[in-house]
Amino acid sequence: MPSNPWVWYEIMADDAEAAKAFYTSVMGWTTSPFPGSEPPYTILEGQGGGLGGIMGLTPEMKAGGAQPSWMGHVAVDDVDAKAAEVTAAGGRIVHGPIDIPTVGRFAVAVDRQGASFSIFKSLQDPGENCGLPPPMTPGHIGWRELHTSDWEDAFDFYSGLFGWKKLDTFDMGPMGQYQIIEINDLAGGGLMNNPIPPRWVFYTRLADDIDAGAARIVAGGGRILHGPSEVPGGDWTLIALDPEGATFGLVAPKKP
Repeated sequence: MPSNPWVWYEIMADDAEAAKAFYTSVMGWTTSPFPGSEPPYTILEGQGGGLGGIMGLTPEMKAGGAQPSWMGHVAVDDVDAKAAEVTAAGGRIVHGPIDIPTVGRFAVAVDRQGASFSIFKSLQDPGENCGLPPPMTPGHIGWRELHTSDWEDAFDFYSGLFGWKKLDTFDMGPMGQYQIIEINDLAGGGLMNNPIPPRWVFYTRLADDIDAGAARIVAGGGRILHGPSEVPGGDWTLIALDPEGATFGLVAPKKP
């Protein structure tokens, strides 16, 4: 693979059925059960096919400190070797490496500032570009953004692991710098300092406009944290919390 792209996204929820109702309403996703999974696992699909899943938090996960949140999976050629690189680079492996029968192998990691992510190797041949839909396909993750305490150190960490590169840097005034990063030969995300617990925020591209998406969030019991705000290129974005407190984003045009 040219570099290591994000290939799968999961929402871990206290109430998986409530999460399914909320996100299908907001994003327009369809769902299907993954056969034989325990705990039960729901596949999420956008216009370009599967993009992620919903998993209910088990008592064991909660005992370990897990809370409702989104987790992104980065494709790698060898999970065990990459896990060793994570540790050598100053990150931590907090779960795995472990196999998912008939699916692949993964490990959950934490970067040097404390943001979580997963490394994943599929048992299937994903084909060219890891089987991903074209960028900004409606209903799919269109942007990935790291909110952290030291974006420059975080960039060094991720670029060393995955080969991601710097593109443009934008001055956000009192908020500091915003660094665009190239993932899989495309502008695929950004990094910024933010005085919140470090986390990756994943933005879903809507098929309609940003204001309609914001209205659906509020109607479903979620809360808008920031935006809608216009970004370079003419799109609009927002960051929100779902009803259980998990952070997510939307990207879409604004109706004239």
